[in-house]
Amino acid sequence: MAATPNRQFKNICVLSRFHYGKHKEFVEAAIDLGRSIAERKLHLVYGGGNRGLSKLVSEVAFVRGSQVLGIIPRALKSLGSFSDSSIGEELVVSDMQERITEMLNHADAFIFLPGDLATLEALITLASWVHLHIHQKPIGLLNVNNFYDGFIAFLNHAIKNYFIPSNAKKNFLLVLTLLMSYLICYKLIDRSQTPGPLCWSVQIMMVTVAAVRSTN
Repeated sequence: MAATPNRQFKNICVLSRFHYGKHKEFVEAAIDLGRSIAERKLHLVYGGGNRGLSKLVSEVAFVRGSQVLGIIPRALKSLGSFSDSSIGEELVVSDMQERITEMLNHADAFIFLPGDLATLEALITLASWVHLHIHQKPIGLLNVNNFYDGFIAFLNHAIKNYFIPSNAKKNFLLVLTLLMSYLICYKLIDRSQTPGPLCWSVQIMMVTVAAVRSTN
Protein backbone atom coordinates (compact mmCIF):
# COMPACT_ATOMS: atom_id res chain seq x y z
CA MET A 1 0.00 0.00 0.00
CA ALA A 2 2.24 2.80 -1.27
CA ALA A 3 1.44 6.47 -0.76
CA THR A 4 0.10 8.22 -3.85
CA PRO A 5 2.47 10.84 -5.30
CA ASN A 6 -0.06 13.16 -6.95
CA ARG A 7 -1.81 14.44 -3.80
CA GLN A 8 -5.01 12.56 -4.62
CA PHE A 9 -5.35 11.07 -1.17
CA LYS A 10 -5.94 7.35 -1.07
CA ASN A 11 -4.20 6.13 2.09
CA ILE A 12 -4.99 7.76 5.44
CA CYS A 13 -2.93 6.98 8.53
CA VAL A 14 -4.83 7.14 11.82
CA LEU A 15 -2.91 7.17 15.09
CA SER A 16 -4.43 6.56 18.49
CA ARG A 17 -4.15 4.42 21.60
CA PHE A 18 -4.74 0.74 22.34
CA HIS A 19 -7.34 1.71 24.97
CA TYR A 20 -10.83 3.19 24.67
CA GLY A 21 -10.36 6.18 26.95
CA LYS A 22 -12.64 7.55 29.64
CA HIS A 23 -15.50 9.00 27.61
CA LYS A 24 -17.89 7.39 25.13
CA GLU A 25 -17.21 10.24 22.71
CA PHE A 26 -13.75 8.77 22.06
CA VAL A 27 -15.31 5.47 20.99
CA GLU A 28 -17.95 7.19 18.87
CA ALA A 29 -15.31 9.32 17.14
CA ALA A 30 -13.22 6.26 16.26
CA ILE A 31 -16.22 4.41 14.82
CA ASP A 32 -17.33 7.45 12.83
CA LEU A 33 -13.84 7.98 11.48
CA GLY A 34 -13.55 4.37 10.32
CA ARG A 35 -16.92 4.67 8.60
CA SER A 36 -15.92 7.96 6.98
CA ILE A 37 -12.71 6.46 5.59
CA ALA A 38 -14.57 3.52 4.04
CA GLU A 39 -17.39 5.64 2.62
CA ARG A 40 -14.81 7.72 0.74
CA LYS A 41 -13.20 4.55 -0.62
CA LEU A 42 -9.94 5.33 1.13
CA HIS A 43 -7.47 2.86 2.61
CA LEU A 44 -6.28 2.89 6.20
CA VAL A 45 -2.82 2.70 7.72
CA TYR A 46 -2.69 2.42 11.51
CA GLY A 47 -0.45 1.39 14.38
CA GLY A 48 -1.33 -2.30 14.28
CA GLY A 49 -2.82 -4.51 16.96
CA ASN A 50 -6.42 -5.35 17.72
CA ARG A 51 -7.30 -3.28 20.77
CA GLY A 52 -8.84 0.03 21.78
CA LEU A 53 -9.62 2.96 19.50
CA SER A 54 -7.13 1.64 16.95
CA LYS A 55 -9.14 -1.58 16.70
CA LEU A 56 -12.41 0.30 16.26
CA VAL A 57 -11.16 2.49 13.42
CA SER A 58 -9.50 -0.38 11.57
CA GLU A 59 -12.33 -2.86 12.10
CA VAL A 60 -15.05 -0.51 10.90
CA ALA A 61 -13.04 0.57 7.85
CA PHE A 62 -12.10 -3.03 7.00
CA VAL A 63 -15.59 -4.53 7.17
CA ARG A 64 -16.86 -1.69 4.98
CA GLY A 65 -14.35 -2.41 2.23
CA SER A 66 -11.19 -0.43 2.94
CA GLN A 67 -7.77 -2.01 2.65
CA VAL A 68 -6.10 -1.88 6.06
CA LEU A 69 -2.41 -2.04 6.94
CA GLY A 70 -1.25 -2.28 10.55
CA ILE A 71 2.35 -1.29 11.28
CA ILE A 72 3.58 -2.51 14.66
CA PRO A 73 7.03 -2.63 16.32
CA ARG A 74 8.42 -6.08 17.06
CA ALA A 75 8.76 -5.24 20.77
CA LEU A 76 5.02 -4.57 21.04
CA LYS A 77 4.16 -7.60 18.95
CA SER A 78 6.05 -9.84 21.36
CA LEU A 79 4.04 -8.63 24.36
CA GLY A 80 1.17 -10.87 25.35
CA SER A 81 -1.34 -8.02 25.35
CA PHE A 82 -0.44 -7.13 21.74
CA SER A 83 -0.10 -10.65 20.35
CA ASP A 84 -3.43 -10.51 18.51
CA SER A 85 -3.05 -10.08 14.77
CA SER A 86 -3.70 -6.66 13.28
CA ILE A 87 -6.80 -6.03 11.19
CA GLY A 88 -6.04 -6.59 7.50
CA GLU A 89 -2.37 -6.78 6.52
CA GLU A 90 0.36 -6.48 9.15
CA LEU A 91 3.88 -5.10 8.84
CA VAL A 92 6.21 -5.80 11.78
CA VAL A 93 9.07 -3.29 12.10
CA SER A 94 12.14 -3.08 14.32
CA ASP A 95 11.24 -0.09 16.51
CA MET A 96 8.99 2.94 17.02
CA GLN A 97 11.06 5.18 14.76
CA GLU A 98 10.84 2.74 11.86
CA ARG A 99 7.13 2.50 12.48
CA ILE A 100 6.70 6.26 11.95
CA THR A 101 8.92 6.11 8.86
CA GLU A 102 6.89 3.28 7.35
CA MET A 103 3.65 5.11 8.13
CA LEU A 104 5.04 8.10 6.26
CA ASN A 105 5.98 5.87 3.33
CA HIS A 106 2.53 4.31 3.09
CA ALA A 107 0.19 7.23 3.90
CA ASP A 108 -0.85 10.40 2.09
CA ALA A 109 -2.19 12.17 5.19
CA PHE A 110 -2.42 11.68 8.96
CA ILE A 111 -5.25 11.93 11.47
CA PHE A 112 -4.66 11.81 15.22
CA LEU A 113 -7.35 10.60 17.57
CA PRO A 114 -6.82 11.03 21.33
CA GLY A 115 -3.89 8.92 22.47
CA ASP A 116 -0.92 8.47 24.77
CA LEU A 117 2.75 9.45 24.82
CA ALA A 118 3.51 7.29 21.78
CA THR A 119 0.74 9.10 19.90
CA LEU A 120 2.18 12.46 20.93
CA GLU A 121 5.67 11.30 19.92
CA ALA A 122 4.41 10.47 16.43
CA LEU A 123 2.60 13.81 16.17
CA ILE A 124 5.65 15.84 17.17
CA THR A 125 7.96 13.76 14.95
CA LEU A 126 5.78 14.15 11.87
CA ALA A 127 5.25 17.87 12.49
CA SER A 128 8.98 18.49 12.96
CA TRP A 129 9.76 16.53 9.79
CA VAL A 130 7.59 18.99 7.86
CA HIS A 131 9.81 21.81 9.12
CA LEU A 132 12.86 19.82 8.00
CA HIS A 133 11.27 19.28 4.56
CA ILE A 134 11.28 15.51 4.99
CA HIS A 135 7.62 15.39 3.97
CA GLN A 136 4.76 17.70 3.01
CA LYS A 137 1.75 15.66 4.06
CA PRO A 138 -1.17 17.16 6.02
CA ILE A 139 -1.73 16.29 9.67
CA GLY A 140 -5.17 16.49 11.26
CA LEU A 141 -6.07 16.50 14.95
CA LEU A 142 -9.48 15.07 15.81
CA ASN A 143 -10.06 17.19 18.89
CA VAL A 144 -12.56 14.97 20.70
CA ASN A 145 -13.72 16.55 23.98
CA ASN A 146 -11.04 19.25 23.50
CA PHE A 147 -8.37 16.58 23.96
CA TYR A 148 -5.72 18.49 22.00
CA ASP A 149 -6.36 21.91 23.52
CA GLY A 150 -3.34 21.44 25.79
CA PHE A 151 -1.10 20.72 22.80
CA ILE A 152 -2.23 23.89 21.04
CA ALA A 153 -1.73 25.83 24.30
CA PHE A 154 1.85 24.54 24.44
CA LEU A 155 2.48 25.68 20.87
CA ASN A 156 1.14 29.15 21.67
CA HIS A 157 3.31 29.29 24.80
CA ALA A 158 6.40 28.26 22.83
CA ILE A 159 5.67 30.92 20.21
CA LYS A 160 5.18 33.55 22.92
CA ASN A 161 8.60 32.67 24.35
CA TYR A 162 10.29 32.69 20.92
CA PHE A 163 11.05 28.97 20.77
CA ILE A 164 8.78 28.59 17.74
CA PRO A 165 8.53 31.35 15.10
CA SER A 166 5.26 33.26 15.22
CA ASN A 167 4.52 32.58 11.55
CA ALA A 168 4.24 28.89 12.41
CA LYS A 169 0.76 29.66 13.78
CA LYS A 170 -0.59 29.76 10.26
CA ASN A 171 0.05 26.03 10.07
CA PHE A 172 -2.35 25.30 12.93
CA LEU A 173 -5.75 25.86 11.41
CA LEU A 174 -9.02 25.35 13.26
CA VAL A 175 -11.32 23.56 10.85
CA LEU A 176 -15.02 23.46 11.69
CA THR A 177 -15.99 21.20 8.79
CA LEU A 178 -15.52 17.48 8.29
CA LEU A 179 -11.82 16.69 8.54
CA MET A 180 -11.93 13.93 5.95
CA SER A 181 -13.51 16.23 3.37
CA TYR A 182 -10.88 18.86 4.07
CA LEU A 183 -8.09 16.35 3.50
CA ILE A 184 -9.59 15.21 0.21
CA CYS A 185 -9.67 18.81 -1.06
CA TYR A 186 -6.24 19.62 0.33
CA LYS A 187 -3.81 21.41 -1.96
CA LEU A 188 -0.15 22.06 -1.33
CA ILE A 189 0.75 25.59 -0.36
CA ASP A 190 2.74 27.31 -3.10
CA ARG A 191 6.09 28.06 -1.47
CA SER A 192 6.70 30.95 -3.88
CA GLN A 193 3.63 32.64 -2.43
CA THR A 194 4.65 32.09 1.20
CA PRO A 195 8.24 33.33 1.56
CA GLY A 196 9.96 33.02 4.90
CA PRO A 197 12.22 30.77 6.93
CA LEU A 198 9.37 28.55 8.11
CA CYS A 199 7.33 28.03 4.94
CA TRP A 200 5.73 24.74 5.91
CA SER A 201 3.74 23.31 3.02
CA VAL A 202 1.35 21.51 5.31
CA GLN A 203 -1.33 22.55 7.74
CA ILE A 204 -2.13 20.90 11.04
CA MET A 205 -5.88 20.90 11.38
CA MET A 206 -8.20 20.61 14.35
CA VAL A 207 -11.85 19.62 14.10
CA THR A 208 -14.51 18.94 16.70
CA VAL A 209 -16.01 15.47 16.86
CA ALA A 210 -19.49 17.02 16.54
CA ALA A 211 -18.59 18.22 13.05
CA VAL A 212 -17.65 14.69 12.05
CA ARG A 213 -20.71 13.02 13.50
CA SER A 214 -23.14 15.52 12.00
CA THR A 215 -22.24 14.35 8.47
CA ASN A 216 -22.61 10.61 9.02
